[in-house]
Amino acid sequence: VGNTDVPFVAALDADVDVFVVEASSFRLRWAERFAPKVATWLNLAPDHLDWHASVGAYADAKARIFEHQSAGDVAIGNADDPAVMKALSTAPARHVTFGAADGDYLVREGELLTPRGEVVVGVADLPRSLPHDVANALAAAATSLEAGATLDGVRAVLRSFRGLPHRVAFVIEADGIRWYDDSKATAPHATAAAVAGFEHVVLIAGGRNKGLDLSALADTADHVRAVVAIGESAPDVIAAFRQRVPVTEAASMDEAVAAARRAAREGDAVLLSPGCASFD
Repeated sequence: VGNTDVPFVAALDADVDVFVVEASSFRLRWAERFAPKVATWLNLAPDHLDWHASVGAYADAKARIFEHQSAGDVAIGNADDPAVMKALSTAPARHVTFGAADGDYLVREGELLTPRGEVVVGVADLPRSLPHDVANALAAAATSLEAGATLDGVRAVLRSFRGLPHRVAFVIEADGIRWYDDSKATAPHATAAAVAGFEHVVLIAGGRNKGLDLSALADTADHVRAVVAIGESAPDVIAAFRQRVPVTEAASMDEAVAAARRAAREGDAVLLSPGCASFD
């Protein structure tokens, strides 16, 4: 519940043991007494700056997930994110971290481990193991186990969970080219995370910018063979990449797909990962 199809308030009368709440920065900004037994902060990167006054205000809103916890609760943070760790250091709850190399929940020799050294699953057991998939699996395992889930239960879910729609979702393979829908990536950091999972990508990006610096997309260029720019922000996408890789502009999704196919080579991935919202 929460930042999903079911608002938290709509589910409060339900007879359940546990609520799993996706707490958006918009809701946390105004929350006065929200005190989860286990609170997990995944990361911080510039986003939603068309709503929040600044990156600092965005970070402050996210940090409120820890603010009203007590010593008997658990605060979980990403060991690889300095901003998250700074907020975690002052959280009133017990501190737990996740991170591929340095977290309490971590990866060692190809296995996801608990703080007690118990094997959760092997990286190879995950249905998909892009870098952000492994980080998400660690975060999910930490959150679930600290909330009282069983290790066998966590193992079963991580081995069977196939991901959600529009999040690096495989669409089709044709002529040796694999096509992926990552249209939920509406900020540059999300696009960068997706691109990092592939060796060579033809990227379709653009849409309505949310007040973000799209020049950060250029950091993905080492993995990008070509870019197709779309939507209102196409000029900004072109500006980010034009000194690094070939860029074309498309006026429709049909045009974008055709341009991506022309640019792609056998073995490439074509990735719709816009880095912007689709409200245009």
